[in-house]
Amino acid sequence: MKRRYLYSYILFLLGVCGGSVVNAQDFRGIVYELESSSPLWNVTVKNLRTQEEVNTNREGQFNIKAELNDYLTFTLPGYLTDTIFIYEEGVRRVYMLRDEESIALDEILVKRMTDSRLAIEIAKAQNEGKSVEASQQRGGLRISPSRVFGRKAKQARSKLALLLEEQNNRKVDRIFTPRLIASIVTLNEEELALFRERFRPELKFAETASPEDMRLYILDSYKKFKEEK
Repeated sequence: MKRRYLYSYILFLLGVCGGSVVNAQDFRGIVYELESSSPLWNVTVKNLRTQEEVNTNREGQFNIKAELNDYLTFTLPGYLTDTIFIYEEGVRRVYMLRDEESIALDEILVKRMTDSRLAIEIAKAQNEGKSVEASQQRGGLRISPSRVFGRKAKQARSKLALLLEEQNNRKVDRIFTPRLIASIVTLNEEELALFRERFRPELKFAETASPEDMRLYILDSYKKFKEEK
């Protein structure tokens, strides 16, 4: 009798373990933007039970360890965070909605833009953030309270500041190059990237400085960099 109970208990344990192996698997999916149905890349997908995180690729695809009844969250700057419940196996399609209440551009996204796209976004933000508008019916120019105090206008001005900063940084970086810095001071690859970001000069100085002025600036900054370390 005891042997039979022991045998049944072993079968029960094997069933539990076997079930865990079956349920623990790679869960695959594709993330799209709701309005355009375009795939979204670099979306952070997180399993709330295991805390594991993965990012979608350029086709919007992701692959994460998950079991039935797990919850997955989907996060991307400029979009509403979404959560799904896994109730069946198979590839899941997830559609994310833009968050109109927040600024859709953050520092990481801005850095990924091409120069031409950056110029387009700057012009767009400048237009949306204008406090004065022309009126053909009323003639001349008039102040628009909605453009001054409205949420959309405030967000546009915040975007514009971020976009212009990135544009200025790119202009400086074309002058303040790793090659120029390495020709004056000795830094390894990691230190060079940190030094360049930490001591990036102002645009006006970078555009007007003579070669000797720039050399002295790099030497002085290098001294501060070593002291900070």
